[in-house]
Amino acid sequence: MAEPGTEDGPGERRRPPLRVGMVGHAFMGAAHSQAWRTAHRVFDLPLRPVPAALCGRNADAVRRAAERHGWASTETDWRALVAREDIDLVDICTPGDSHADIALAALAAGKHVLCEKPLANTVAEAEAMARAAEEAEARGRFAMVGFNYRRVPATALARRMIAEGRLGRLRHVRATYLQDWLADPGAPLTWRLRRERAGSGALGDLGAHVVDLAQYLAGEPLAGVSALTETFVRRRPLPAGSEAARGLSARAAEDATGEVTVDDAALFTGRFASGALASFEATRYATGRKNSLRIELNGEHGSLAFDLERLNELAYHDGTEPGERAGFRRILVTEPEHPYLDAWWPPGHGLGYEHTFVHQIRDLVHAIAEGRRPEPSFADGLRVQRVLAAVEESAAKNAVYTPTDTRSVPTAP
Repeated sequence: MAEPGTEDGPGERRRPPLRVGMVGHAFMGAAHSQAWRTAHRVFDLPLRPVPAALCGRNADAVRRAAERHGWASTETDWRALVAREDIDLVDICTPGDSHADIALAALAAGKHVLCEKPLANTVAEAEAMARAAEEAEARGRFAMVGFNYRRVPATALARRMIAEGRLGRLRHVRATYLQDWLADPGAPLTWRLRRERAGSGALGDLGAHVVDLAQYLAGEPLAGVSALTETFVRRRPLPAGSEAARGLSARAAEDATGEVTVDDAALFTGRFASGALASFEATRYATGRKNSLRIELNGEHGSLAFDLERLNELAYHDGTEPGERAGFRRILVTEPEHPYLDAWWPPGHGLGYEHTFVHQIRDLVHAIAEGRRPEPSFADGLRVQRVLAAVEESAAKNAVYTPTDTRSVPTAP
């Protein structure tokens, strides 16, 4: 039987392998698995990803997942996975309460690390992870946090246009991430609704994405926030049987309930370091909204707007044009000149959600091979964690403006 990742022929086998061990195999684990299988078949990568081992707590479940997603072996203890000499990179797709332990152990063991967002459940954990990642760089080992929406071709194009000065001085950013999967009060109390597992609710699950995307596109950090949060349904049915860890697909039990210990929605305003103003909304109670991430940036010379539910499009207004013909225009982001598109389909053929993870692997593999810090780094993840903490602090004080502490954030050499 061919080693996983070598099925493309002798040319692929001659490339140095990057042997991957992944912890977690549910929603994010499936998305990452597809990306590890696909990236080297689409892009010309300097290293050949090898899906070497998959880890999960239940032996039967992880074995079935490994067979389905193409992993060569399995483990039921992440510590055993980290200790394996045939693993070069550890991919962390678990709930937030285990991110710090796994990442710190993997970096100490000389592994590269990819960790899902948010980076951690607390600022203290994120600080420790960022310090460990910075120290690991001196040994040629690198760490990246998985904010995959940076890898949508349209958002990558928006970042390019902003960096080129198309918008001029930034004045406003407004971002929302709206879902409705908790609108039913009978939805079960899964791990995402428990602070000890998830750290926070819609704030960390959805708000982390829009905070990172806003800071990435603006090219600068948020300096402070003023926030409100709310938990609309405070008790929910417990998950049926052993389904507590199944997240979005869990079924509810009929005879027991438990307390929701995270926010259901977060609403906050902010100010960037440059003085630009921002507004954010994250909720899992926006009835009819399935995965609606929207962001708009207004500058002195123009505006850009993106909607994840139309992810192959970017709206652009050139404010320097004469008024009689000025207005937003639709850019279909499918041309080979657009970010990532030269490796995919002919112009006009759109991509989807799963491709963001393929692009993430592409960028990570190149960074590792070239010996440079990948983006977003653990330092970037820490910056987001500080904003989330400031939001919670502000909300606890009835929306008092709260600075986002940017001290102790490692910077690239």
